[in-house]
Amino acid sequence: MHTGGVLNILGKLLLLISLFLLTPIPVSAYYDDGLMDIFLLCAAIGAGAGAALILLFKPIKELSLRDGFAVVTVCWLGMALLGSLPYQLSAQVPSFIDALFESMSGFTTTGSTILTDIEALAPSLLFWRATTQWLGGMGIIVLSLAILPLLGIGGMQLFQAEMTGPTKDRLTPRIQDTARILWTVYLLFTILLIALLLLGGLSFYDAVTQAFCTISTAGFSPYNDSVGHFNSLYVEVVVIIFMFIGGINFAMHHHVLRGRLSTYWHSEEFRLFLGLAVGATLLITFFNYHFNLYENLAGSLRYASFQTVSILTTSGFGTADFTLWPSSSQLILVGLMLVGGMAGSTAGSIKTVRFLLFFKYVRLQLRSLIHPQTVSIIKLGGHRVPREVMTAVLGFFALYFMIFLIATLVVTALGVDLVTGTTAVIATLNNIGPGLHLVGPAHGFAELPALAKVVLTFCMLAGRLELYTVIVLLTPAFWRTARRPEIRLFSRKQAAGTGS
Repeated sequence: MHTGGVLNILGKLLLLISLFLLTPIPVSAYYDDGLMDIFLLCAAIGAGAGAALILLFKPIKELSLRDGFAVVTVCWLGMALLGSLPYQLSAQVPSFIDALFESMSGFTTTGSTILTDIEALAPSLLFWRATTQWLGGMGIIVLSLAILPLLGIGGMQLFQAEMTGPTKDRLTPRIQDTARILWTVYLLFTILLIALLLLGGLSFYDAVTQAFCTISTAGFSPYNDSVGHFNSLYVEVVVIIFMFIGGINFAMHHHVLRGRLSTYWHSEEFRLFLGLAVGATLLITFFNYHFNLYENLAGSLRYASFQTVSILTTSGFGTADFTLWPSSSQLILVGLMLVGGMAGSTAGSIKTVRFLLFFKYVRLQLRSLIHPQTVSIIKLGGHRVPREVMTAVLGFFALYFMIFLIATLVVTALGVDLVTGTTAVIATLNNIGPGLHLVGPAHGFAELPALAKVVLTFCMLAGRLELYTVIVLLTPAFWRTARRPEIRLFSRKQAAGTGS
């Protein structure tokens, strides 16, 4: 691994994040919340650190896959640390661990929060909170590949390490063009959603912050009651639609926008994703209505559909406290937490395609027991699934449950009850947001022990980067070939040449 080259790229990413740290300044000026100087200082710190890393360490001409893993993990950690500065320096989130937790939750589009009174934060800080989720939705590395040619070399390694799913859709021969296409589609949906929310009567500030957190399937809201604050069926329907859009593979959106309207239905993964959303909604509607939680079927359907899509797409928004629902409804939601959206979407969790492939594999094994002489292959969308992909899928499940068990053991060992600890790990490892009991939608993560928050922060990062990208850095074998960073040494002649 080229350590110096990794740090050089980190410097470039910090410069990019520093530019986005300037975006809350107009909001601060409009609301006069007194945080303009804070955001300027944070941007200066980020720019200074980034410039220092660029000047000190030489770039590398070609990234290996190992370099890609290191770049993505280190850059996401760097982003979270830099993104936590506005919370700390404004003194509105004084604890470093809490500030890092909130920042990581934003960039990983998890939506879990340590805030007990969200509306008490300054508007510009809430805007930054939403911006972190919008940036993390499609991926800051992918954004960098799209707009920074200086990261073009080795781009496929970075793309593979950050994008979600067992396989990566490469829309064009050049990975930079694929990144631009994905971010263009993402931006178009964001603008459309802002316009629709404005038509629903939201202020420009509310429309932008809500759109940022919706299309990224993130879940942060500037209000304590989340989307329920607006008390608008129109807003809820629009948010449901765009949460669902965010949970679909964005490469498929690109094909549909180019006129291939049948792309969605031809996908087995999409049909499963849609079936889960509809089936879970109908079941929860029935259970809630059966237990007389709502006066009529329409009300039960309204709240069931919103919470179902929100959890399935790992958005984490709420219009009802589902911890008060029947156990059957809660169990369905926990199951959806484990599934998540489609590969290549902004949603988190294990992904529907992995479950689809897993069940195909189980069916194949059962068939081989009945007909031992039959040679069968696994197909997805009419194409044979390579053995290495299936191996990666099965390995992912094994690694996922190992991390889940270890993290749950640590959190519950710190005195957290089993339901809270288990669902807190599920909520963060799957980038969902709320869990059950003390971390339910009406509560938060503020009361958890500090060490538990550190573990859950790690879970958020590991879940967003699909486990392997982060876990591989914890293995001794990864660091055996790591090269010591080479620091640039400028001679007088080089300095004179630079100045001429």
